[in-house]
Amino acid sequence: MFVVVWQFEIAEDKIAGFEAAYGPEGAWAKLFRTSPSYLGTELLHDAYIPGSYLTIDRWASEADFRAFRKQHDQDYEVLDRACDSLTSRETRIGAYTV
Repeated sequence: MFVVVWQFEIAEDKIAGFEAAYGPEGAWAKLFRTSPSYLGTELLHDAYIPGSYLTIDRWASEADFRAFRKQHDQDYEVLDRACDSLTSRETRIGAYTV
């Protein structure tokens, strides 16, 4: 399995929109689901820091993730730009093999 982890800081007035877009049934997950190698997304909210989130996206393999990105690069970039206003800060924590 291959896992990509992102950290986000979200302003209080953007939390509902962020959760709707980045949650397991959100716009990102819908895009990722176009690949049979996508295994799911978790959205984690920090228990002590308001507006602090992690996303964990799971893929069958790194090769599958890279193939998805190559095939859907334009859709990925369009959605990324559309979601820019939802986040105050976005940091890729890392990409890991399990």
